[in-house]
Amino acid sequence: MRQSQLFTKTQKDFPADETSAGTQFLLRAGFIDRTAAGVYTILPLGYNVLRKIENIIAKAMDRLGGQRVTMPALVPKKYWETTGRWNAFDALYKLKGKNDDEYALGATLEEIVTPLAQKYAVSYKDFPFSIYQIQTKFRDEMRAKSGLLRGREFLMKDLYSFHVDQKDCDALYEKVKDSYFSIFKETGLAASTYLTLAGGGTFSKFSHEFQTATEAGEDIIYLCDNCGFSINREIKKEYPKCPECGCEKFGEKKAIEVGNIFKLGTKYSAAFGFEAVGPDGCKMPVLMNCYGIGLTRLMGTVAEISRDSAGLIWPAAIAPFEAHLVELESKDGEVNKKIREAAQKIYSDLQKRDIGVLYDDRTGKSVGEKFKDADLLGMPFRVVVSEKSLAKDSVEIKKRDSREAELVGLDKACAFNFKD
Repeated sequence: MRQSQLFTKTQKDFPADETSAGTQFLLRAGFIDRTAAGVYTILPLGYNVLRKIENIIAKAMDRLGGQRVTMPALVPKKYWETTGRWNAFDALYKLKGKNDDEYALGATLEEIVTPLAQKYAVSYKDFPFSIYQIQTKFRDEMRAKSGLLRGREFLMKDLYSFHVDQKDCDALYEKVKDSYFSIFKETGLAASTYLTLAGGGTFSKFSHEFQTATEAGEDIIYLCDNCGFSINREIKKEYPKCPECGCEKFGEKKAIEVGNIFKLGTKYSAAFGFEAVGPDGCKMPVLMNCYGIGLTRLMGTVAEISRDSAGLIWPAAIAPFEAHLVELESKDGEVNKKIREAAQKIYSDLQKRDIGVLYDDRTGKSVGEKFKDADLLGMPFRVVVSEKSLAKDSVEIKKRDSREAELVGLDKACAFNFKD
């Protein structure tokens, strides 16, 4: 991508009421644009990040045996009434059509996925199976003030699993725990993300959250000083001692919930009368689990924890581009021609190697402006072609999180490892 053709531009300012530093950088760098509090347009650079996050998550769900679908965001009132949530779910956006039919925008999709599965799964032989979707959700949040961390419209992945055997149900639950940590490792969050014991609400005694520690977090988690076991604030009173090791000392951290997993039991299957015919011809209860990850929230969390005072620092696996190729102009016309020819060759060769490149070919920009923009945008590597580097038949390559640049010969620049 040539930066001169990118329709977005970096900005100095951001909305005064944006309290999340990560979201401030995303706005200034042109990854997102705010339409209203909690509602954002995802711009080309941000779309590249979300697309990579989506691919990582989708591959992980596929490995678990999940089958992908797209479910409607417009959910008829009758489904919400079946589960008793039309009036009980206070974050629903409700609307009425011209024929007076009532709907809610999808805040969660148990009301759709349960009767959907019921149409196809009749016998115990049809189980287990899992269905997942990645799509936009809507919630009428009262406190949409933390950018992508708490939105009214957001992109989310939900995996729903269906079982007739409790052991099988529990086994998948444990597999998803491991799968989630592989996702967070690839997206750069694993080192600061904790599996956290949480209340199960109306579903079960316990559930689990994946909490990423950061001062920007709105949640509070407690970490055992001895073994690191994590408990969220809402159930801490039940455990004055660590349930894993018995230690009474806990450290307190702010955190952002980036994922959650619930054992739903028969709450929704029973509401829809969803049962399976067992081997003896008798009806068997259908057990359900659900597993969620917010993609836009994950993107906002990465921006929150992976940054410095100058801008974003994207993990390689989800960066919009692996390399930011920066062409620095010379006052000498002939030298300037050589700089452009060398930069364009590197740009072409890297693309042939399937290395994503943002090529800063803009003219009339100072060295300082280009370097500030490169730091703000946060690509993992910066490749600089200048009069100084060409004098040594080289380019300067610097990791975004490093102070030192490396001189690499022009003939070796395209073979450089931009993946690590």
